[in-house]
Amino acid sequence: MRAMARTKDPAVRSLLLERAAQMLRTREPVTLRTLVAGTGVSTMAVYTYFGGLDGLWRALRQEGFARLAARLAAVDTTADAVRDLAALGAAYLVNAVENPDLYRIMFDAGFDLDDPGAADETLHSLVRTVERATADGRFAAGTDPLELATQSWAAGHGFASLVTAGPLPYAALAHGVPLLTALFTAAGDEPGRCRASVARGWAELPATAP
Repeated sequence: MRAMARTKDPAVRSLLLERAAQMLRTREPVTLRTLVAGTGVSTMAVYTYFGGLDGLWRALRQEGFARLAARLAAVDTTADAVRDLAALGAAYLVNAVENPDLYRIMFDAGFDLDDPGAADETLHSLVRTVERATADGRFAAGTDPLELATQSWAAGHGFASLVTAGPLPYAALAHGVPLLTALFTAAGDEPGRCRASVARGWAELPATAP
């Protein structure tokens, strides 16, 4: 009689991912044994769900981009594309502050992504918003959407890295308004209108750390 294949339990997969993220936060060494300690599952579960520790790290990195994509997708699309671009930046930062362990591993190129398109989509959401702003006349004709989106992402990544790693306090994120205003003004937006739009988008950041 052939044995029936066991159905994978998504809850166990999530448990192992959260446990690994927690261990990163507390800087505990991650081995098969330490990972499953206290979880009620065996070390075999790491192979069942991820194919081993390398697969776990890939899945953890993928989870980081999946959460970021979901956060960006939740940003409202309004008639003000510059506001929306700033709001996407604010959502990026909220995601990093809420998931600092996943955020760090997201950019660890030592582990491939199972779905690289998920990472690409986070940048493309910015590119599409730059294209909208340009079509609306907010940015100069001929603005390179990918270039401006990349610059915007680089600014957000710099803030996120400095705040989640500790050198800068959460309150330092307020500097994002003048920084993005300068960036978008250089792309052709009118300074006063630009600052107002950026301030509205940046207001999506909670006043205190989530």
